[in-house]
Amino acid sequence: MAKIKVKDTEVTVVNFNGEDYICITDMLRAKDGDFFITDWLRNRNTLEYIGIWEKVYNPDFNYGEFAIIRNQAGLNSFKISVKEFVSRTNAISIQTTGKHYLR
Repeated sequence: MAKIKVKDTEVTVVNFNGEDYICITDMLRAKDGDFFITDWLRNRNTLEYIGIWEKVYNPDFNYGEFAIIRNQAGLNSFKISVKEFVSRTNAISIQTTGKHYLR
């Protein structure tokens, strides 16, 4: 585990299966205090970015399930955890181990 400094904020970098991931928990906490990852993940722009990344790097990404999730993005009733998102879509760009990491 390493740390990098981004605009006076320490951000953890970890390695999962030979790939580096940055800690989005650290980044969001620095920006918005106790902002919840589920709030960040329900944002349509966030999901669009993750979907594009997965399309480029993950041949096993479940686009059908992703489309269902993306269509719900932005609704007040919509919330999804990182664990559920990864489970439903087979995403590899985001991981969770108590903290949340983005590749």
